[in-house]
Amino acid sequence: MVTLDLRHVASPAVRDLLRLVNHPDFDRAQQQIERLGGCTDPIRLTGRTTTVDTTTDEVLRSYTTSEEPTGSLLTACGNRRSSRCPACSRLYAADTYHLIRAGLSGGKNVPDTVRTHPRVFVTLTPPSFGPVHNRPTTPGGDIRPCHCRKLHEPADALIGTPLNPATYDYAGAVLFNAHASALWARFTTYLRRELAARLGMTQKSAHAVLRISFAKVAEYQQRGLVHFHAVVRLDGPDGTSQPPPPYATIAVLTDAIRAAASRVRVTVESDAVGERELSWGEQLDVREITTFGADAEFTDQAVAAYVAKYATKSADASSTLDRALFCRPCQGRGATVLPHGTPLPCTACDGTGQARPLPRLGVARHVRQMIRTCWELGNLPEFAHLKLWKWAHMLGFRGHFSTKSRSYSTTLGALRDARRAWRTEQARAHAGLPEHDPDTTLVAGHWAYLGTGYSPGAALLPQVMARLQLGRSTVYDLLRTHQLASITLGRARRIPAHALADFIRTRLDQEAA
Repeated sequence: MVTLDLRHVASPAVRDLLRLVNHPDFDRAQQQIERLGGCTDPIRLTGRTTTVDTTTDEVLRSYTTSEEPTGSLLTACGNRRSSRCPACSRLYAADTYHLIRAGLSGGKNVPDTVRTHPRVFVTLTPPSFGPVHNRPTTPGGDIRPCHCRKLHEPADALIGTPLNPATYDYAGAVLFNAHASALWARFTTYLRRELAARLGMTQKSAHAVLRISFAKVAEYQQRGLVHFHAVVRLDGPDGTSQPPPPYATIAVLTDAIRAAASRVRVTVESDAVGERELSWGEQLDVREITTFGADAEFTDQAVAAYVAKYATKSADASSTLDRALFCRPCQGRGATVLPHGTPLPCTACDGTGQARPLPRLGVARHVRQMIRTCWELGNLPEFAHLKLWKWAHMLGFRGHFSTKSRSYSTTLGALRDARRAWRTEQARAHAGLPEHDPDTTLVAGHWAYLGTGYSPGAALLPQVMARLQLGRSTVYDLLRTHQLASITLGRARRIPAHALADFIRTRLDQEAA
């Protein structure tokens, strides 16, 4: 490999990119990046794997990351948050869509007769903790003035913020978020009881003839509170393969849901905030999920797409943060404890326990106050088990954003395993490797975490390919038309560093012009 003189290139990222594209095995490095599908923060691994035929002890294939151009293997981060990784978020949304859709229309080992089961789309909302700016509507759909006597635009930053921050119940709002998952758990318990009562059965008898299946997702409102959207379905005792008894109708299910939601209560006691009784808000929506060709707003496909959309959103919908605020070295405690028990103030956060000081956060005042309330309540002994300081960036919500009952449909893990197996088969076929029986094949490996993120040049490569259209076919066209200079070394064609730098500079100048 020819040593490049890149002293004239000022940018370290461009220098790293030029070294990368002139690497003898650049195609492999490019292939790794392309297989990530646009992941913005991949995980770097080092290690090795060995594939062995257990019947003959023959080593069928071995792999080590030392053979890679960068000495590591890149794998997608898999983060579901759209604010952290749009590419992995889209993949997570697609998996969630298929998971929800399978439980409504069948597929993925779910029989298509499931669409005949009673199904409803439920929205459970939080109560009011004080009046906020909003855009109320008339029965005809016209926008009415807010309580502040103004007509707010849809993108107005005031929407969702308190009319009077001094009287707004921030402690109640944070405690509701922290107990939202407990409220949902009690709702599902009461739902089974209410359903059995309306059928004139005991819970044990009702469980013997029907089963409640659900899939839910959490969504943040603009005021920073979570509410739940859920698909609730009635099945027979064996799950999706068996319909419920004919007397378990949509009307009975809807009535049971409304009664169960009204019963849910979680009591919180504290000397600092007094006794609080947390419950769902008055706005409860229950809609029947229809089949294709009926109400377009609540068909199988529309509901699945709606749930998948919010499965990838986090608290960024309320303009807060998507990363934890507590100091990692001291785990938010502000100090570390020495072996003999003496606390030592953390130097990383100056004893505050915060990775970033709260006054410096680039968020709205309402969000900052909810974060501050999380931190203050989290330091109280009676709320220590809630770990609010750990979930302050989520405004106190510490539950899973999407969950489902065991018998609802397939799982995200099964979908990922199927996709991984398909990619493995495609790669084996592309490489011309023979197929192996999975029952007689053993894959042994050892992997170690190296870090996250691209190297400076690898991070720049997708941007160059996207913005300058440097795909493989485009590069060949540029070489053929002499817009990009190259040299031939044996059977390989290489692009000199100065030629690529000149090309990038020319294209950037054209964009600027």
